[in-house]
Amino acid sequence: MEKLFKLKEHGTDVKTEMTAGLTTFLAMVYILAVNPNILSASGMSNAAVFTATAVSAAFATLVMAFYANYPVALASGMGLNAYFSYSVCIPLAQAGVQDPWKIALAAVFCEGIIFILLSLTNFREKLVNDIPGNLKLGITAGIGLFITIIGLKEAGIVIGDASTLVALGSFKTPQVVLALVGFLIIAILSHYRVKGAILIGILSTWVMGMIAQATGWYQVDVANGVYSVFPSMSGGLFSTDVNWFSFDFGWIGNNLMDFVVIVFSFLFVDIFDTVGTLIGIANKGNLLDENGKLPRAKQALLSDAVGTVFGACMGTSTVTSYVESSAGVAEGGRTGLTALTTGILFLIALPFSPIFLAIPGFATTPALVWVGLLMISSIKQMDFDGDIADVISGFMAIIMMPFTYSIANGIMFGMLSWVILKVCTGKIKDVNGIMWICFVLFAFRIYTLI
Repeated sequence: MEKLFKLKEHGTDVKTEMTAGLTTFLAMVYILAVNPNILSASGMSNAAVFTATAVSAAFATLVMAFYANYPVALASGMGLNAYFSYSVCIPLAQAGVQDPWKIALAAVFCEGIIFILLSLTNFREKLVNDIPGNLKLGITAGIGLFITIIGLKEAGIVIGDASTLVALGSFKTPQVVLALVGFLIIAILSHYRVKGAILIGILSTWVMGMIAQATGWYQVDVANGVYSVFPSMSGGLFSTDVNWFSFDFGWIGNNLMDFVVIVFSFLFVDIFDTVGTLIGIANKGNLLDENGKLPRAKQALLSDAVGTVFGACMGTSTVTSYVESSAGVAEGGRTGLTALTTGILFLIALPFSPIFLAIPGFATTPALVWVGLLMISSIKQMDFDGDIADVISGFMAIIMMPFTYSIANGIMFGMLSWVILKVCTGKIKDVNGIMWICFVLFAFRIYTLI
């Protein structure tokens, strides 16, 4: 272990690292319940997504452990999975496309390949540095709101209304009440810094759901999509349902521009999410060098990119570094041994698929809303008194994601408004090459929608 991870050099030991790895796993294992629920909206099998989520998380985290030697775990990214289902697959399905998730997986695969190539060059740093700061923060906050509204809709807390567009759901339904109680449980546990607060919140809501079903308050109605919350072992411990290498590249030929926009949106969010997460975790663990830079950054980014490609091959949305890794770092995790421990625990979770797959959507709502809260907090760093282009672009990213139900639309309107306002206010020289490329890409996208 010492030779592999240089524990003494990082001032740590095996026990500390393994404890940190367990802490990270408890902080992010909720993804095994949440990801199948979100991706099932795309038409994918819950069981297949669970297997893909666990295996890809383990693989990518182990790559990070051995190749980059960082205490960072990876799994299917929140926000990116929502974009996969609600911004890509559902619109394609509404347009009559069969199995749209196969097209989305092809986009994730292509995005991962591009990310690998970018990680081998300096283009990634240039892309990150050339996007306006307010817009970056606005995109993060917008994704937080988008995830939140998905969670609220899943539990019926927010429902459609013909006159007001949206309305409050009925408190007569157990899903609404239990989801709100579960969110409060996570909030209280987080206040007291309880490890695995999100997971405990999910499990508590699920247990309350089982009690509600046993007492007759929660009533199963399969015809209307209300299923039993009790786990079924009829399918065995290991699911044989998989979506390995399920790519559909045939659709791309006649829809190249649409596909490019999908890939770009995946790539854009993935890059900033990864870089922000890695820097934040490294800063928390004092892993940055004297110049504030991340040593072995290329290895860390390549680990992330390889994880995305592998995840797409397994049948899940973009795999990315998890900010929950900071929980393990706070416990003293400093090397890849922390990540190794977390990766192994994801593999151990595989036989427990019947349990995770029985967790209902309303039980994962508290987790979605809590993650939304964490992401929207980036709005505190935004400057609303500066250049009008920076202000409006960030604002457009925030509002267009939840209100148009699309992460891509938020990025698109944010970038378009920034360039247009820079030109109209006489600051065209501020528009760099990256932003011009983005402007042309999204302007053409608008044209295709007319």
